[in-house]
This record gives sequence, structure tokens and C-alpha cells, in this order.
Amino acid sequence: MSNRIHISSGTKWEGYIGYSRALRVGNRVEISGTVAVNEKGHIVGKNDPYEQTRYVLKKIKKALEEAGSKIEDVVRTRIYLSDIKNWEPIGRAHGEVFKDIKPASTLFEVSRLIGIDYLVEIEASAIIEE
Repeated sequence: MSNRIHISSGTKWEGYIGYSRALRVGNRVEISGTVAVNEKGHIVGKNDPYEQTRYVLKKIKKALEEAGSKIEDVVRTRIYLSDIKNWEPIGRAHGEVFKDIKPASTLFEVSRLIGIDYLVEIEASAIIEE
């Protein structure tokens, strides 16, 4: 396990549930499901799927950088929506970041996310090219 680098956001949930914001193993980085909550625990972009997605992608970019990676290394995203009607603004925000990178991506509608105000949650996988 010595080649595992854990990236923490410092939330109480990481220890309670037992997960990392991001995990780097070798040249691979996995980013946990990310929602639009700031450092103070407040929702960003309440009722705005586009703004929530933009904020989530900024958090993912920051976690990647902390792991020694970059957004261009992303090879897969998984996008979870609490309401499929929000696919277009969420997809537009995702496309603004990934239009030239074009990772594999899947978009899911789920019955609900862990917080009632969360409209989108995104996971990402990256491979750092040697």
C-alpha cells in the first residue's frame, strides 16, 4: 500500500465513511463522487445545475492537481443527476471543460443524491502519461 497517495479535502465524512477525495496509485488517479459544496459546507449554485457542475469540475481539477495530475489526463467521467431534465446544462458545463479531451463518459439519473440540494455528482478517472 506504500504506493497509494491519498488526497483529502478535510471533511469529517472522509474519516467517518472511510474514503479519500482522490487516490493516486502509480500513474492512475481516481476522484471520488464530487458535489457542489464549498469548504464551509455550503451548497454552491443551489437550484442551478450548470453552476453546480462548473463548481464540481473545479473541485475535480484541484484534486487532480494535488495528486500530480491535470484535467487533460482524465479518461473517464461518471455523471449522476437527480433529475434527467437537467442533462443539458450539466452536459454543457461538462463539454466546456472536456470538449477537446473527450474522455469516456456516462450520465445516469439516480433516484436521489445524498443531499436534497445536490443536482449533480461527478466521479473522474485519470491516467498520468509517463
